[in-house]
Amino acid sequence: MSYSKAKDITETISWRDITPGCNIYEGGTTALVNTGDWRTMMPVLDKEKCKQCLLCVPVCPDMSIPMTAEQERGDFNYFFCKGCGICAEVCPFDAIAMVREEK
Repeated sequence: MSYSKAKDITETISWRDITPGCNIYEGGTTALVNTGDWRTMMPVLDKEKCKQCLLCVPVCPDMSIPMTAEQERGDFNYFFCKGCGICAEVCPFDAIAMVREEK
């Protein structure tokens, strides 16, 4: 039996063509999966208020806050962000606001 690769499993694939139990038989697939598409609230960074304390980076359960080469936090990666708001809760400078996402 031939199993589907993660890159081939999209919203257009037939259920008959997906691997049993929707399993993916390859490693490193999280980079291919858009997990932020069901978000209702989204974090927005106020760069003026951000002091680069980086407290938000390790608490993000989806690793949606990338680090730059200069060891500063980058803007949110909304491809993975689920809008949980943990980053906004831990920010001591109120630099992250949770706003309703308009689709």
